[in-house]
Amino acid sequence: MGINSESDLSANMQIGPTDQGMVRIFIEADGGVEVPMDFEPDEALEIAEELRAAAEQASALKKKR
Repeated sequence: MGINSESDLSANMQIGPTDQGMVRIFIEADGGVEVPMDFEPDEALEIAEELRAAAEQASALKKKR
């Protein structure tokens, strides 16, 4: 599955700090699949920047339509 492939799969996502000073992104998908991903704070900031850039690009694409 690629970035442009649509899916009917649903999932819940939680994001927050851990008691160990990490940032956790926790994904719980259909079927009970759980994916905890821990990041150093600087890595989490890089991810946030990538999310912002992708959102801005997606917004620009929507405006062109």
